[in-house]
Amino acid sequence: MSGNDAGRAGQPENGRAPARHRDRVTMTAADQAELLAESRKLQLATINRDGTPHLVTMYYVMLDGQIAFWTYRSAQKARNLDRDPRVTCLVEAGDEYFELRGVQVVGIAHRVEDPAGVLDIGRRLAAVTTGMPAEALEEYTTKTARKRFGFIVEPRRIISWDHRKLARPGG
Repeated sequence: MSGNDAGRAGQPENGRAPARHRDRVTMTAADQAELLAESRKLQLATINRDGTPHLVTMYYVMLDGQIAFWTYRSAQKARNLDRDPRVTCLVEAGDEYFELRGVQVVGIAHRVEDPAGVLDIGRRLAAVTTGMPAEALEEYTTKTARKRFGFIVEPRRIISWDHRKLARPGG
């Protein structure tokens, strides 16, 4: 270290602090959108009446760049969202540490009650979750839509990570 570097131990010569782990693994907006588009299931957290989290796995679709799902009107998550629309959604992929990637969306769930809007979400979900032609599912989707609400998540904060960006030890 030269005399001018006194008191700056640990900083590289260019004067910038080393990149934080979080900065190295954060996904770009395009990478976030790609993971959300290619995935089908998420972990949905709502807030129970007593303040504890209610965590469930849900199928979802992307609708105009936002997470959309549906559920039965009497479901616990629907009751929780009536009381408090705050949600956290987690989409993740990878099995080993250096493959892990995920997008966490913290936001507000807006309820869709309009029958046409609920049916649209249901049709989209049926198309991506069953592998069956939409026509084969139309009767089921139309019938069950009458008992459901749709929800669209307005993102307030997005946190992401991609451990594939990290150097694998020994590699």
